[in-house]
Amino acid sequence: MLMTEQATGHHPQPRPRNGATTSPVEHVTGAQSLIRSLEEVGADTIFGLPGGCILPAYDPLMDSQKVRHILVRHEQGAGHAATGYAQATGKVGVCMVTSGPGATNLVTPIADAHMDSVPLVAITGQVSSKAIGTDAFQEADICGITMPITKHNFLVTKAEDIPRTIAEAFHIASTGRPGPVLVDIAKDALQAKTTFSWPPQTDLPGYRPVTKPHAKQIREAAKLISAAKRPVLYVGGGVIKSGATAELKILAELTGAPVTTTLMALGAFPDSHPLHVGMPGMHGAVTAVTALQKADLIVALGARFDDRVTGKLDSFAPYAKVVHADIDPAEIGKNRAADVPIVGDAREVIADLVQAVQAEHSEGNKGDYAAWWSDLNRWRETYPLGYDLPEDGSLSPQQVIQRIGRLAPEGTIFTAGVGQHQMWAAHFIDYEQPATWLNSGGAGTMGYAVPAAMGAKAGLPDRPVWAIDGDGCFQMTNQELTTCALNNIPIKVAIINNGALGMVRQWQTLFYNQRYSNTVLHSGPDELKDNKGTRVPDFVKLSEAMGCVALRCEDPADLDKVIAEANAINDRPVVVDFIVHEDAQVWPMVAAGTSNDEVMAARGVRPDFGDGEDD
Repeated sequence: MLMTEQATGHHPQPRPRNGATTSPVEHVTGAQSLIRSLEEVGADTIFGLPGGCILPAYDPLMDSQKVRHILVRHEQGAGHAATGYAQATGKVGVCMVTSGPGATNLVTPIADAHMDSVPLVAITGQVSSKAIGTDAFQEADICGITMPITKHNFLVTKAEDIPRTIAEAFHIASTGRPGPVLVDIAKDALQAKTTFSWPPQTDLPGYRPVTKPHAKQIREAAKLISAAKRPVLYVGGGVIKSGATAELKILAELTGAPVTTTLMALGAFPDSHPLHVGMPGMHGAVTAVTALQKADLIVALGARFDDRVTGKLDSFAPYAKVVHADIDPAEIGKNRAADVPIVGDAREVIADLVQAVQAEHSEGNKGDYAAWWSDLNRWRETYPLGYDLPEDGSLSPQQVIQRIGRLAPEGTIFTAGVGQHQMWAAHFIDYEQPATWLNSGGAGTMGYAVPAAMGAKAGLPDRPVWAIDGDGCFQMTNQELTTCALNNIPIKVAIINNGALGMVRQWQTLFYNQRYSNTVLHSGPDELKDNKGTRVPDFVKLSEAMGCVALRCEDPADLDKVIAEANAINDRPVVVDFIVHEDAQVWPMVAAGTSNDEVMAARGVRPDFGDGEDD
């Protein structure tokens, strides 16, 4: 991912130089030092759940005038809420839980944040330092467990190390390629007496992210762009994280090249812009998938050539040279060799590319993409995104999501779980602004949507937030609706209720002869089997029990009225149970492990690109 320090919200102050002033020395406990440190780095919201080993930190937290603590119902909810907060605000998300099972319940959201390069600081309590390694009550080696899924982690056993560690954790999480950092603090370190002053003396000699791209590589990239006949700007989530969306628009309009935005980059470039050809990947738009396949140049910006975009790797974009710009040098060449590798921050890379392309144009070297756009426009007109309404008159899930997007107030933030509803939300809601689409991209975590929406709304209380969730995903983390109700966090949740684990069921339909093994969610007593959608639990009754306004919609004639009613309620969380047709499927689709050349526009519809190939 590409990242710039300026784009993030939390930056620990640098180490004091000679003559620099520091705050007066205070005599405090380690726990007090922790809370003071969090205040100094600018943390304003913590999602957490107390327990024995972290309990010393919760006492001074009660006195803080700067840090709001939101008590979650499950530690996984704390992690996803911190992620949603970070993705929506650009600040570092913070969660705090206790040792053992409290810490291990954070493993999934930490892995999720790691895959999607989200700046997160997870603070966990640990048993007393002398008990570490003895299998003490509620002991778990959370540093060892999370080592592969954190950018860095710390075990703190001395109270005097707490300020420095917190400053370093926030700096590491928010700079370079952002990611999660875990700070595990022994209970006796929290209880011990120490001194506190700010800023601390930090020491990170091996951590020097490169942000400024090499000028020679920029010039080479500009020459390739000007010489190409079929270029594509392949934009990943790093462009949003770097705050480079304005620069991207300038580059795209300067070159006239088509732009494709990955699942993590939706909103980085306006969906409505004529240069935007859609989202690539397994369920990407036909035009976006095909543009990459037939390109002679791919300019990858903050993207990592993941398998969901490339399909079968050795058949991906066979004619294309590659310019790959990323702040993480480990990503360049990892999956696809780069002809021009560029290490640097997205905003700086794109800004420099704009100047270099302008220089090429001034010398008369301007790409001619007229024939390329003729092909792109023909594909775009022939294979647009669309869906069929159910013949039985029931609700179409695509229609539900499309209407939610159309009726939502400007600036609404959307979160999604994982599965069919996630792909439909990516396709049928228009994203015109960055950081209005939050989802679990790399890890594909069921249960992400509700707590992430809670975190986004806590961070940006004046923005409407809709969680688009499935009936399977919703049953993972819906208890955080109680957290929302009790903390005045009025999110809106749309349950796309088809009575099944929808994406898995789609694969069973296509690849397992319609043998629906353990994907049906609505089986139960005979009187329930005739009902569509999941009815046990009854999502309306469940949501009402958690302090929410709950609605149900089954008739397309009521769709707009119900959505408008939900939009009008802003003093409590709202949950709408949309009962939709169970056989709706996500198209286009590239089957797992196959070439993107085998993209299907719809079931049984293989695109013919009119170039002599029956693709």
